[in-house]
Amino acid sequence: MSQTVKAVIARAKGEPVELVDIVVPDPGPGEAVVKVEACGVCHTDLHYREGGINDDFPFLLGHEAAGVVEAVGEGVTDIAPGDFVILNWRAVCGNCRACNKGKPWYCFATHNAKQKMTLTDGTELSPALGIGAFAEKTLVAAGQCTKVDPDAEAAAVGLLGCGVMAGFGAAVNTGGIGLGDSLAVIGCGGVGNAAIQGGKVAGATTIIAVDVDDRKLEQAKRFGATHTVNSKNEDAVEKIREYTGGFGADVVVEAVGRPETYEQAFFARDLAGTVVLVGVPTPEKTLTLPLIEIFGRGGALKSSWYGDCLPSRDFPMLVDLYKQGRFDLGSFVTEKIGIGDVEAAFEKMHHGDVLRSVVVLD
Repeated sequence: MSQTVKAVIARAKGEPVELVDIVVPDPGPGEAVVKVEACGVCHTDLHYREGGINDDFPFLLGHEAAGVVEAVGEGVTDIAPGDFVILNWRAVCGNCRACNKGKPWYCFATHNAKQKMTLTDGTELSPALGIGAFAEKTLVAAGQCTKVDPDAEAAAVGLLGCGVMAGFGAAVNTGGIGLGDSLAVIGCGGVGNAAIQGGKVAGATTIIAVDVDDRKLEQAKRFGATHTVNSKNEDAVEKIREYTGGFGADVVVEAVGRPETYEQAFFARDLAGTVVLVGVPTPEKTLTLPLIEIFGRGGALKSSWYGDCLPSRDFPMLVDLYKQGRFDLGSFVTEKIGIGDVEAAFEKMHHGDVLRSVVVLD
């Protein structure tokens, strides 16, 4: 039996989002219906609204979420009604060439629910990143649900569903930051600060935050930055080298997605160091680097997909660290808002006034 719930959609490119009724079907084989408790307002949702992802309007926005499983479809055994879960947008298939090589965090055949949620007139919705969680309830593939400790606060741990996991994983999983290493992070929004905190958790001793906004740099100190650089006023490469004994950082995370900041990251790493691109560039961006420098510096140039995370492995571990007070997820939550406040949250995001606004549902 389908049910009608409130949800936030983007009906057309560039238009304000709307709070409407949508229809959520009962879960089919391999699917689950989740009662959403909290969902972060991520910049990716704004990209959807602006038509920056594709033009499959109307979009059901929201993807950085946690909630309680309400119902599961046939064949679902890993989760059950009543389980508290974090939603993820990379449900591992278990059968593709990456999974068969024992690298499921690269899964090339991730999947979503097969059924469609709709408007009340039957118009099919495109859920953001296959989730669509600015809604009282949402339909997802069961593999998109990761069971975690039910005592964790939904508004905090739901952020692992996208930005925080992407940043933490970029530093730890992709970059391989370790004890005594130096880390530089360029771009100190939610993803960048998560990378900074990842470096702190992993034992990096020098953590350099780079941004053009002094407010963000002050915030980065709270997440573990030992040094800050305002690249609007100072040469970021020179300052990173200065703070690392003249050598450059072992790992540099680029969390902006622009050619000029990537070039800074490239020249700010130590010999045999690692550059990790986690900032998402727009399609027209191009990069030119001297090939001799790529050869001569050695090391690795990597991109990080969702922090190269494996939700079943990483989410419970990070929730445990959060509950132990060793990973401060709560500090990423700038404000808690209602489901009707998403458009205002986009405006605050545009002005850099928030790290994360989080929609909290009853």
